[in-house]
Amino acid sequence: MIYLDYQATTPLAPEARAAMLPFLDDKFANPHSPHKLGREAAATVELARDRVASLFAPAGRIHFTSGATEALNWAIKGALAAAPPNRRKIVTPATEHAAVLDTVAALDAEVVILPVNHAGLVDFDAAEDAIDDRTALVAAMLVNNEIGVIQPVEALARLAHDACALMLCDAVQGYGRLDLPTDACDLIAISAHKIHGPKGIGALWIRDGVTIAPLLHGGGQEGGVRSGTLAPMLCAGFGAAAQVAGERSVINAAHTDTLWRRFREALGDEWTLNGAELPRYPGNLNVRREGLDAARLISELRDIAFSAGSACASGSGRTSHVLRAIGLTDRQARASIRLGFGRYTTEEEIDTAARLINEAAHRQQAFA
Repeated sequence: MIYLDYQATTPLAPEARAAMLPFLDDKFANPHSPHKLGREAAATVELARDRVASLFAPAGRIHFTSGATEALNWAIKGALAAAPPNRRKIVTPATEHAAVLDTVAALDAEVVILPVNHAGLVDFDAAEDAIDDRTALVAAMLVNNEIGVIQPVEALARLAHDACALMLCDAVQGYGRLDLPTDACDLIAISAHKIHGPKGIGALWIRDGVTIAPLLHGGGQEGGVRSGTLAPMLCAGFGAAAQVAGERSVINAAHTDTLWRRFREALGDEWTLNGAELPRYPGNLNVRREGLDAARLISELRDIAFSAGSACASGSGRTSHVLRAIGLTDRQARASIRLGFGRYTTEEEIDTAARLINEAAHRQQAFA
């Protein structure tokens, strides 16, 4: 199987697996217990926290969560709950993840959805008009999970801070791959399984001095702001994955860039890139081919794992809201595929995948 769905999840790093295994056996203690085994588990959690935080600026703290969805829900709901009564507005681009868009839609708040251009970049004039003294929070994704475009988070943060609003960044697809906008943001959400760590754990980075209301109440773990027993196994895996990502950042970036260029060339001119070529994270290649049925292509190519968009929306029957937001028709969106690759992808896999995808696309169109 050639795995090309890195935006949905990444293969578990051997270093992360090795860090996790002891906690399936004798290191099973609750990290919030006061005895020796509990203290050892707590030390593991704190080491992991330091490793995850090493890719951030020191002016904040990492709080572990069950994943990025919880982190984003906590950031959005907590920021709105802590805001003064005259600030009930949330501003966010149309291409955000469902964890942001569905959360803001569920709140009793004024929500402004910012349009994006054909390249997938936010309409900055619209942002300037929308962000005002009634705004509690601006939320923007660093790297789009469907088309890989990098949003101008720092510029949006300047508008937010000029209006005395908080800035939230969904950095799930950028953490461990790009420099994080920690100097500009107040809240940053990340996830372990997008950097070759385990599923079921993420984190919310909160800048020093920023206070948001808790989302979960109970035992008062995580410094009293996020209740729930932490899993040392997941924390250890997350920490190991973050450490490797930091150590390999230059090597990974060069490898991914090489794969991107090779894939585009191998696919050929019959494929059109969706979204901006720059600025973009090159581990994401979202392309379309006229007249193609992407769902049928995915079904036919059983030896290649790739997608037509976000795994969170698969099976809904709806075309991608991201592709619609950048101006694609439903027909064009249904002719689009997302190819994600990275650390463990080989050039030989790219060549084989491109050949098989092109052959299947040609067969499909020949008999259309």
